[in-house]
Amino acid sequence: MTRILLVEDNEMNRDMLSRRLERKGYEVLLAVDGEEAVARAISEAPDLVLMDIGLPGIDGCEATRRIRQTPSGATLPIIALTAHAMSVDEARARDAGCNDFDTKPVDLPRLLGKMETLLSAVR
Repeated sequence: MTRILLVEDNEMNRDMLSRRLERKGYEVLLAVDGEEAVARAISEAPDLVLMDIGLPGIDGCEATRRIRQTPSGATLPIIALTAHAMSVDEARARDAGCNDFDTKPVDLPRLLGKMETLLSAVR
């Protein structure tokens, strides 16, 4: 089963998206802040990370940078999720090491397509 690390500080968003992903057959691991995201990315070895950018403590960009510095995180697919849809926000996420970018509220079919594209590249 494909393991997805969902990093989201908003409980309602986290619960809704995790349930939708589980119904699609993914195993969903959860993190609520950047520090937990880094720790779980290292300890749990997910197949892909969905990284909220606006997190308390270290934000999603810094968490992505830290994950990228680890041996297992160097090639881990990471998709940035944010309510900010400006091109500068996407550039900031990609500069931090995110492979792709999507906006909230999540369009599930679009997000699933991006996830499968990245997952198929590493399989």
